[in-house]
Amino acid sequence: MGWMGRVFLGCTVLTTAQAQEVDLVLTDAAADRFAALALRCVRQEYPNKLDHVMNGAGEVKSPQALHPAFYGCFDWHSSVHGHWMLVKLLREHPGMARAAEIRTLLDEHLSPGRIALEVAYLGGANRRSFERTYGWAWLLKLSAELRSWDEPSARRWAEALQPLADELAARFLAFLPKQTYPIRTGVHPNTAFSLDLALDYAQAAGDVRLEALIRERTRDWFGRDRRGPLAWEPGGEDFLSPCLEEAALMSRLLPPAGFRRWLEGFLPGLPGGLVPAVVSDRTDPKIVHLDGLNLSRARALRRIAAALGAGDVRSAGLLRLADRHARASLPYLASGSYEGEHWLATFAVRMLAER
Repeated sequence: MGWMGRVFLGCTVLTTAQAQEVDLVLTDAAADRFAALALRCVRQEYPNKLDHVMNGAGEVKSPQALHPAFYGCFDWHSSVHGHWMLVKLLREHPGMARAAEIRTLLDEHLSPGRIALEVAYLGGANRRSFERTYGWAWLLKLSAELRSWDEPSARRWAEALQPLADELAARFLAFLPKQTYPIRTGVHPNTAFSLDLALDYAQAAGDVRLEALIRERTRDWFGRDRRGPLAWEPGGEDFLSPCLEEAALMSRLLPPAGFRRWLEGFLPGLPGGLVPAVVSDRTDPKIVHLDGLNLSRARALRRIAAALGAGDVRSAGLLRLADRHARASLPYLASGSYEGEHWLATFAVRMLAER
């Protein structure tokens, strides 16, 4: 049974045998169903959680007035990464049924006029920390995806988006040297997660200053880390694993032998007793974060296994554990509750792309 046959089962609980049947291949049909989740929310203005500092009564405005490109999906960063997911799916599955609908949406939202208004918003007073650094990083990831796609429409969208990418890349360059300590949380401010996304942009855009700074700060913050507290994870609202996100980032920046040595010092017992998180209530906006944790852990575990190489005795176990985490949450992406539906599909698509 293909996993997309069960992805809309909501809160139905799968048996262990059924979970093992969940397929981890992203087909055109599966891509189309993922796209349906994003297309339904990127134009849905409410409910909406604004990150908006008002400098006066004239700035009491609707989400769409403030963010004409990224007003849907409950919050700005979820709208941004929903657009990334649509670009990713369209790029890799051009024959999917909703391809034309996605193109229409991207033409509408990634237009020069709308992006100019997003840039203008950032220039307002008291907005220096707006979406720092999670939203910044997802916007750069969207730009990287478009830049990496040699297709006329993608080039047009990338050009329209570039002023916003330029602004946020500049903010990374200004902020990272001042960030004395990394943020090691399991939610949005996690430093390693944002640097991983921003590195994709730096490499796609040929931004050597940003790439060099990311490498420098990663080395300074994480290079001497030992015995990461993986046993303390997860927290009750985590959608990221602080330890695994750090290891996944380090796997990109160290040579294979160096990474193996570093990992032995940082997570000597990996995979140890790591098990998928239990999600008790998918209608709770914080508890459902744990579905995202399972998906992001699966991506990170696969990245770590790939860096170790097939010859490493840990790799096979890490890959099995990654698939176990994926199967724990993939069937429940369309739970019928907006709390998870507005964002989880992005984490699933990024995880499946890592495979």
